[in-house]
Amino acid sequence: MNLIEKIEQEEIARLSANKVLPTFAPGDTVVVGVNVVEGTRKRTQAFEGVVIAKRNRGLNSSFIVRKISSGEGVERTFQTYSPLIASIEVKR
Repeated sequence: MNLIEKIEQEEIARLSANKVLPTFAPGDTVVVGVNVVEGTRKRTQAFEGVVIAKRNRGLNSSFIVRKISSGEGVERTFQTYSPLIASIEVKR
């Protein structure tokens, strides 16, 4: 394990220490709670949809969720270890 991999592993451990990351795969329906800051207020916004892609790249891991909103398809990419993600709940 080289120095960069070691630092990435430490950072992943630090970022996921207070979070529970469920296991999910493409095809699963998930609800992602996203922290949104509007001025001085902070709230959690839910984004529910189907996981269409999952990218496992250590600290740069991400996943794409797709949902239909008002007849339009919306795809959103989330960084797995982002501090903006409050929660991830797997529906099915």
